[in-house]
Amino acid sequence: CSDSLLFLLQSERKDGGGSDMKSEHKLLIFCAIMHILTYFPSLCACVCTGDGNPKESSPFINSTSSSDVEKSQQYDGKNMALFEEEMDTSPMVSSLLSSLANYSNLTQGSKEHEEWEWNGRQYRIAPRMGTVMGVYLPCMQNILGVILFLRMTWLVGIGGVLGTFTIVFMCCSTTMLTAISMSAIATNGVVPAGGSYYMISRSLGPEFGGAVGICFYLGTTFAGAMYILGCIEILLIYIVPAAAIFKLEGLEGPEAEAALLNNMRVYGTIVLTLMSIVVFVGVKYVNKLALVFLACVILSILAVYAGVIKSSFDPPDFPVCALGNRILVSKGFDVCAKTIERDNGTVTTKLWKMFCDSEFLNATCDEYFINNNISQIQGIPGIRSGILNLFGYFMEKGDFIEKRGLMSASYPDAPVTNANRYVLADITTFFTLLVGIYFPSVTGIMAGSNRSGDLQDAQKSIPVGTILAILTTSTIYMTCVVLFGACVDGVVLRDKFGEGVNGNLVIGTLAWPSPWVIVIGSFFSTCGAGLQSLTGAPRLLQAIARDGIIPFLRIFGHGKANGEPTWALLLTASICEIGIIIASLDSVAPILSMFFLMCYMFVNLACALQTLLRTPNWRPRFKFYHWALSFLGMSLCLSLMFICSWYYAIVAMVIAGCIYKYIEFCGAEKEWGDGIRGISLSAARYALMRLEEGPPHTKNWRPQILVLVSLDAEQNVEQPRLLSLTSQLKAGKGLTIVGTSVEGTYLNNHPQVQKAEQSVRKLMETEKVKGFCQVVISSNLRDATSHLIQAGGLGGLRHNTVLVSWPRNWKLPEENHRWRNFIEIVRETTAGHLALIVPKNISAYPSNGERFTEGHIDVWWIVHDGGMLMLLPFLLRQHKVWRKCKMRIFTVAQMDDNSIQMKKDLLTFLYHLRLDAEVEVVEMVNSDISAYTYEKTLVMEQRSQILKEMHLTKNEREREVHSEKIAHPTSPTVPTPSATTPGEEVQMTWSDDGEKGKIPPVVNPENIKDMFNMKPNQFNVRRMHHAQKLNEVIVKKSQEAKLVLLNMPGPPKNRTGEENYMEFMEVLTEGLNRVLLVRGGGREVITIYS
Repeated sequence: CSDSLLFLLQSERKDGGGSDMKSEHKLLIFCAIMHILTYFPSLCACVCTGDGNPKESSPFINSTSSSDVEKSQQYDGKNMALFEEEMDTSPMVSSLLSSLANYSNLTQGSKEHEEWEWNGRQYRIAPRMGTVMGVYLPCMQNILGVILFLRMTWLVGIGGVLGTFTIVFMCCSTTMLTAISMSAIATNGVVPAGGSYYMISRSLGPEFGGAVGICFYLGTTFAGAMYILGCIEILLIYIVPAAAIFKLEGLEGPEAEAALLNNMRVYGTIVLTLMSIVVFVGVKYVNKLALVFLACVILSILAVYAGVIKSSFDPPDFPVCALGNRILVSKGFDVCAKTIERDNGTVTTKLWKMFCDSEFLNATCDEYFINNNISQIQGIPGIRSGILNLFGYFMEKGDFIEKRGLMSASYPDAPVTNANRYVLADITTFFTLLVGIYFPSVTGIMAGSNRSGDLQDAQKSIPVGTILAILTTSTIYMTCVVLFGACVDGVVLRDKFGEGVNGNLVIGTLAWPSPWVIVIGSFFSTCGAGLQSLTGAPRLLQAIARDGIIPFLRIFGHGKANGEPTWALLLTASICEIGIIIASLDSVAPILSMFFLMCYMFVNLACALQTLLRTPNWRPRFKFYHWALSFLGMSLCLSLMFICSWYYAIVAMVIAGCIYKYIEFCGAEKEWGDGIRGISLSAARYALMRLEEGPPHTKNWRPQILVLVSLDAEQNVEQPRLLSLTSQLKAGKGLTIVGTSVEGTYLNNHPQVQKAEQSVRKLMETEKVKGFCQVVISSNLRDATSHLIQAGGLGGLRHNTVLVSWPRNWKLPEENHRWRNFIEIVRETTAGHLALIVPKNISAYPSNGERFTEGHIDVWWIVHDGGMLMLLPFLLRQHKVWRKCKMRIFTVAQMDDNSIQMKKDLLTFLYHLRLDAEVEVVEMVNSDISAYTYEKTLVMEQRSQILKEMHLTKNEREREVHSEKIAHPTSPTVPTPSATTPGEEVQMTWSDDGEKGKIPPVVNPENIKDMFNMKPNQFNVRRMHHAQKLNEVIVKKSQEAKLVLLNMPGPPKNRTGEENYMEFMEVLTEGLNRVLLVRGGGREVITIYS
């Protein structure tokens, strides 16, 4: 192969373009070689590296190839010759697919999955967890828990079967709809470990993601507090009541309640400390015990179902003692009777002693005790008993637990005595309270998505496992509601702590074979759930901290050498202690309900937005979703928040809102392709289409400014105060485009453009200018500026005002391009009906940090420009720099004007415009033109002509000749120098009547001599006289003003006398510190109408 190519080259060198026969011979040889290479690709490896084996380059961006020769060697044998020039930026498909196939989920929040690096470490072998072990069972463990064992029977007793079933159905429907939305998001691409926060933040943006992530973290933390409180409640009430530090015996009412809460606080703090130590020492032990805790939950539930079945043919014996219709606390007596027969006599019982002052039959007893009989109620009559408990029984705090249907002789006005002998309601109950207490029992549906990094196929396991877990737990909850209502008497159901059934756990009284199965099982279940919360919450906080969207949380992103979140665990334990101090499970449950509901609400919102926006990347593998279901789930979450507790809901929203604004204020520099950005794009497109319908009304007109800035050799802005003025003029309202230009070509000068754009954006941020930056590259700066003026903006959102600084040092010969470009800008803005603002002496303008405590903004209203001169001072005075400056308006009256009437009319006009300003009419009397004016005009014209003669390059001369021909196509010839007089040669004047300047001749001594003998043009003299007289008046009145605004005259219509125009502007503004020259855009910008 190589020999054939060498032969071909040698023959070409020898022939040197010989006969056609030799060319055909060489062509045939070349075609034959290419044919062989096509069918035998392995022969392409004839050019080999040192060992004869072709190398394969790294397929990723920025691979390091030292030379084109090496690059060609790297891809020999790959059939990639056509694309080898692009291998630095475009990897080979085989390598790309290999990297995606070996993708490893990173710890959520530590690094974006798009930005992972090799870092010299081996791929982590992903654990092969399926749907059951990875999703289904963890969700079951997190959903089933403390509420089921400690509060479900009480909920049924208070709310009734119908009310509680409604609550369960509503909450389970909410979690099911949320699971559907979550499944759609989770199957729309790879979700790293800790997926719940990841899904929300990447779908709704860093602001919503941070706010909802913190709420989810707080919910998980307070869930830990709730589980610990449940654990302590089981321990102190049902397992070892004697362990209470604050004894309850002999205490009544608030004192007994305070003692119970203090016991919960002390033991809760101890248990929280022990659990935190366990989590700190090693989370692997918590994970190993997870299945044990789950087994306890499942065995307890099976025991309850076994007890229900047994109650149908052999109900357990759990009698409840009632006095009248009031249920008695079972402690303190052994026989449910007032007296008993013993040894042919009647003796009193311990119950008699509780209500009477002695054990004798003639003792003085409690009135209610005397008037009512003692009865015994079967607490668990069984499922075949026919009891239903369909309707609710809401009570006030301190009410007696009473049996419906039993007779009771009581007097409403009689004082209550011996209240501690009865079972009382510990809290005031109502329907919405029950919702808030129950909802935490259906949380935990995101346990599977949080483990997405450990799943074999997360996109299949998460939807199936989560939905099956919700269906299973919902079935358990709904059947438990019905079975509890059908098996257990209402008074036992309403007995929250089992005081009427010998202190037994109410659900335990129904279980088989022993109540201790439920007690021990629920105790370990709550311990396990608490450990899981203290394990998951710090990792969630660590993920949020490592994302860097909330600056003050960054310290919690650090941890031990193995990545364990030590600082986050410390904060979690501290927040969890707040829930422990609250000490009441019924008070903590609604708090965490708020945070979980807010999290679920935004999951549904994320799915709905992605579905409605139809973003190209929204392609979930889970197809059984719809935006209407997501909106229904979001509505249910929002409704449940206010149903549970409207004030907790407001507090949760305020917390989320504060976090949202904090992230927005700090500037979360994250672009995650979120749905909120999609909404912004859709809204922007709609608004732009609406703006295309017509120009804005005068009432809505505001300066949409294009700021033209120039750059120095280091690509830094030369006039930073120009952006300060922009900020003061805009105050963050409307459109602002800061445009600049770079000379060159796009391919060669793109790095300079990036540097210039970065410099401009940094200055905009410093000066607090909210807007856009646009850098244009062109072969010359004049065309680049023209492109900015023409093409800036988009659709109806275009600039209507151009802000450009007065050219510095324009009189210097080497800077004459500056004033030429400036005059072209004035012409183009006039042609485009754009307003023009030109600050003169821009370096003397105040910065945003300065304040004027007094002074005036003077407006010299000479010609009507649509109201720009009136509007600009009003806008400036909205800024704190100019706020204390007063506005003065001067207008010029001629000899034939009635100055008194002009002042009255102007005051009326300002009154209708709702502007506060002092008004003064200045009379300018006609005067003779002074010798100084003649001299100044003559010097101006001589200077202009000398510059034209001495510095006009050949290209400029040709351009002027060409422009004259275009402007005057009817002139067949151009006068020769011999046909003109010296005076005509130098009259490059600014004339309104179209007087044409002559083409300058070639420089020669005679022309220069004629310049010093020339006379000034009378038209220029007259304009110079007017500029000078007006300047004298302005300086006299406004020399001490902080800012002077005046009308800017237009440039000459033809291109002769342009430098004279610049001289006139200099004379007009001479002696003034800060001047703002203003030209209107040809339309009214201010109106007197409402």
